[in-house]
Amino acid sequence: MALTTSDVQKIARLSRLHLSDEELNAVEIQLNNVFTMLEKMQAIPTEGVEPMRHPHEVALRLRDDVVSESNQRERYQEHAPLVQDGLYLVPKVID
Repeated sequence: MALTTSDVQKIARLSRLHLSDEELNAVEIQLNNVFTMLEKMQAIPTEGVEPMRHPHEVALRLRDDVVSESNQRERYQEHAPLVQDGLYLVPKVID
């Protein structure tokens, strides 16, 4: 699929971009190069290829899910302007 100059003009107008004639030609070439690359990528046979979870073979180091810090809610909320039942109260900003 190749874009025409009028297609690029429509895209620029919808994007609220003002492009000079030189910029319009450059953008048309760049977009058509992107579409050409995508067409080449779609032509690659991928049947039987398992999707990758990550581009690198990485093993995540997992740790045990244990509590490592004590509850310090009261200490943190001492400096808050408004607190009720362990929750921070904030002023209403939207009706």
